[in-house]
Amino acid sequence: MQRSATDWLALSLLPGMGAARLAELAASDPPWPDGWLAALPRPAAQALRLCLEHPAQSPLAARIATELDWLDASPDRHLLYPGHPSWPEVLDQIADPPPVLWALGDLDALEAPRLALVGTRRPTREGSGNAAGFARGLAERGWCVVSGMALGIDGIAQQTALEAGGRSIAVLGCGVDVIYPARHRRLYERLREPGGLLLSEHAPGTRARAAFFPRRNRLITGLSRGVLVVEAAERSGSLVSARLAAEQGRDVFALPGSIHNPQARGCLHLIREGAALVRGLDDILGELAQWRVSPVVNRRTSEEAIDTDPLLAWLSDTPTPVDALVDLTGFSVGDCQRRLLALELEGRASQAAGGWVRLPTSPGPC
Repeated sequence: MQRSATDWLALSLLPGMGAARLAELAASDPPWPDGWLAALPRPAAQALRLCLEHPAQSPLAARIATELDWLDASPDRHLLYPGHPSWPEVLDQIADPPPVLWALGDLDALEAPRLALVGTRRPTREGSGNAAGFARGLAERGWCVVSGMALGIDGIAQQTALEAGGRSIAVLGCGVDVIYPARHRRLYERLREPGGLLLSEHAPGTRARAAFFPRRNRLITGLSRGVLVVEAAERSGSLVSARLAAEQGRDVFALPGSIHNPQARGCLHLIREGAALVRGLDDILGELAQWRVSPVVNRRTSEEAIDTDPLLAWLSDTPTPVDALVDLTGFSVGDCQRRLLALELEGRASQAAGGWVRLPTSPGPC
């Protein structure tokens, strides 16, 4: 018997039950609810029985009602579970898939083939440019960029993919209604628009915790056909993602770098351990040839494109030098300068000590 969204939500909230244990029980497909009640540990079985037989007395039933109210409040809020039309079935291949996924945004983002793109939170200028270049190329080829909305490589890749008219999915180590890190508010808002999607195994309202992020990484790689590590130090969460990807049977790709660059040592280690060395996007797509897709057309209309210069996405209240904007956007120096001048005349950007800033009153692309 196929379980409903409410059934899966109840299972996900049971006390003392982790993703691996629930996945193990689900694989045996016990009848609902009696088979589950017999198979669950006693505390979890008692909580479920009380919820089913005496919901007015059940803290679990009250919690379920609260979560369902949250889902009903907006059409871009979703609960994904095995059997849901948008459930990413590739997660069924990993050892500990989540019982449910909370989703905020455009579920169509799940339809494209996906590649995880991860790296350091403190990228070099070259690393930032590489992240933007690969993300733009993937978006133009119809791929969805998956990452964790973290500072550095993750955020650069996701912002670029979306601005190129592509798709991007952020898997969070908190609830999908929590903006973390706070500096990525604009990216978070952009991920709620067409082409973007926020996912989490944690219920809405869950605050970010350090222990959640290593677990989050298994979903970033599990959702993807492979993972590209752009820059990473020798001890890096990106190397954890690469290890998880290999354990899940996903392809691992790494960009080489100078032996004198500390942020390249993690990638050099991965290459030495057998990751595919990447020189360009075709090196990745050649390995993943079975996932050939048609190029996408930028979903923004020509009127929007005129109104919203993609250069704005790279400006914030922190001054950004022109040479950094060149690396991040792929525009020439002259093109950047012309665009910045136009934005300044429109009152949407201004030059400050150390670079250019985005004016807070400007209607940004996010």
